[in-house]
Amino acid sequence: MKIFVINCGSSSIKYQLIDTENRETLCKGLVERIGAVTSIVKQEFKGEKPIKKTIALDNHAAALKTIMELLIAADNDYLHSLDEIEAVGHRVVHGGETFKDSVLIDEDVEEAIQAAFDIAPLHNPPNLQGIRAAKKHLPNVPHVAVFDTAFHHSIPQHAFLYGIPNRLYRRYKIRRYGFHGTSHYYVSRQYYKESGKSKDGTKIITCHLGNGGSITAIKDGLSIDTSMGFTPLEGLVMGTRSGDIDPSIMFYLIEKEELSLANVHALLNKHSGLLGLSGYAGDMRDLLEEAENGDRRCQEAIDVFCYRAKKYIGAYIAAMNGVDAIIFTGGIGENSSKIRELILKDMQYAGVKIDADRNATRGNTVISTNDSNVEVMVIPTNEELVIAIDSAKIALASKQTPWA
Repeated sequence: MKIFVINCGSSSIKYQLIDTENRETLCKGLVERIGAVTSIVKQEFKGEKPIKKTIALDNHAAALKTIMELLIAADNDYLHSLDEIEAVGHRVVHGGETFKDSVLIDEDVEEAIQAAFDIAPLHNPPNLQGIRAAKKHLPNVPHVAVFDTAFHHSIPQHAFLYGIPNRLYRRYKIRRYGFHGTSHYYVSRQYYKESGKSKDGTKIITCHLGNGGSITAIKDGLSIDTSMGFTPLEGLVMGTRSGDIDPSIMFYLIEKEELSLANVHALLNKHSGLLGLSGYAGDMRDLLEEAENGDRRCQEAIDVFCYRAKKYIGAYIAAMNGVDAIIFTGGIGENSSKIRELILKDMQYAGVKIDADRNATRGNTVISTNDSNVEVMVIPTNEELVIAIDSAKIALASKQTPWA
């Protein structure tokens, strides 16, 4: 099946056209700066020259219209009509407690996504905008919502509850949800496939490290804990997010700096993390380059990032009473041998041994030594493929029901 996968951000749309039978990406594209004076559109069909254009796009509906026009205008061997698209898969960041699996989108699902706006104000609104815009342009195919939070619904209550009055959980569903679920799911399943190990009895830790980052403990194939929480702000130090902090810091800053709640929210989400620590950049590549040239603050930011990741890995080893494999993925996890080295340095107590040559050689899957008690792997993530496969399954099922 040809599945169109859409990932809508507040001012951007990432998209892919995927053939689920061959698990092949036929086309990928990106629209940036939606709502700005000029937007940038990039698209590339498999084997074809990439295209790039600038155009004024006021909203997501206008952006989707342009994407549809570009898809069928392109001279390619893979898509000649929008009628060839058999389903649309939408990444939705927050499913709350309502959605434990991917679902066919109807009015009730849209209302539930909207009901989660309060707990995902940066993500769910543009996700829903993308759904509604795409349904206008592709009204006759199934649309499927795939939730970042779904994989983490197996986390037990003792791990997802916060130490606040229980009535606040019952009333407002304040709890750990976790994110990057499609990525953690994908790389864990790739590990079982490549290692030949069964899910049952296997303990793995998956590290999705990018501009946003999270680490997940997976036991018997199920997520039992993860570093992100009620929102994606909790956990690791990230590109511009603070990660874990003492909550009293917020009250202290409000008093000392006379900040509003909106200011504090922006500070912790957009001006902290690697960017705030270094005072230079939130991109790990820039920090590594400057640290190599002797910049102390950039090196400090790297050290904090790696130490925080090491702490979570250690905590999850304790939570699972051991670990069989540690897996790195995401932009930083897949591409930075230096960061992987720093995170796993001095972990001999846990039986972790890194082979320096394997780690430094791009493309290696296994980077641990032959005598390491813990297998360490680098597995590129493919969240879009997970979305496409789920969407294909649900679309086929919907067509087989008597009321479809």
